[in-house]
Amino acid sequence: MNKPTKKTNWKVKIHEIIYEADTKEGKLFDVILLIAILASIILVMLESVKSFDDKYHNFLNISEWVITILFTIEYILRIISIKKPFKYIFSFYGVIDFLSTIPKYLSIFFVGSHHFAAFRALRLLRVFRILKLGRYIGASNKLKLALKASKAKIAVFIFFIIIICIILGTIMYMIEGEENGYTSIPTSVYWAIVTLTTVGFGDIAPQTPLGQLIASVIMILGYGIIAIPTGIVSSEMTKTTLDINTQTCPTCAAEKHKDKAQFCYNCGSKLN
Repeated sequence: MNKPTKKTNWKVKIHEIIYEADTKEGKLFDVILLIAILASIILVMLESVKSFDDKYHNFLNISEWVITILFTIEYILRIISIKKPFKYIFSFYGVIDFLSTIPKYLSIFFVGSHHFAAFRALRLLRVFRILKLGRYIGASNKLKLALKASKAKIAVFIFFIIIICIILGTIMYMIEGEENGYTSIPTSVYWAIVTLTTVGFGDIAPQTPLGQLIASVIMILGYGIIAIPTGIVSSEMTKTTLDINTQTCPTCAAEKHKDKAQFCYNCGSKLN
C-alpha cells in the first residue's frame, strides 16, 4: 500500500483548514477570514466618504491592498488544494471569491472600479458553514427548499394580486379621475400596488368619500395579504427535514452531504 506523499499531505492539510469547519485550525482560519471580509467592506465604505478619504487615503489604500493580497493567496490555496480546481472556480463561492478579489487590481487600470470590492459582502454567506452553526444552516437550507417547493403556490398568489391591483386601479381611475392625480390606469394601478403593500408613498391620495372608502379596504386587505405567503412557506417548512453536514469534497468541492457520510454523493471520493 502506497503511503501518502508529503505533497499530498500538505494539500490535504490545506484543504482541511480552508474548506472544513470541523477542526480547530479550520474554524480559526475561517473566523479570521470573516473578520478580514468585514474589515475590507468597512474600508470600501469609508473610502467613499470624501472627508475621511482625504484625511486617511494612504492608510485606506494600503490596508485594502493588504487585504486584497491575503484574499488572493487564499483564492490560490483554494484552487491548488482541490483535485478538480475548475469545480471550485466556477462554483457559486468560487465566482464570488474571484469577484471580491479582482476589483482592486482593476483599479490600477480603471479608476473607481475598486468600489466593486463591496461584492465581498457576499462572502459573508460563508458564516453559516464556517462557524458550523447547525441550526442556522438547517434553517437557511430549509427555508430555501420551502420556497422552492411553494413557488407554484406563490406564483398563483402573485398573479392573483396583480389582477386585484389592475381591477382596483381601474376602479379608482374611474372614481377619482385625472383631477385628483389618477391621470391614467397605469398610474392608478401603481397607486393600488403601493397601497396594497402598505407602503403608501402619499404622492397620490383619493379625495372623494367613495375613493377613500375603497382605499381603506385596500389597506386593510394589504395586512391580510402579507400573511398568505408566510403561511404557504411555513407549511412547506414543516414538511422539510435536512442534514447539516458541513464537509466539502476534496475532489469536486461538492457540499451538502448527508450526516455521517464517508463518501461524496457526486464523485464518490472519500471525504476527509
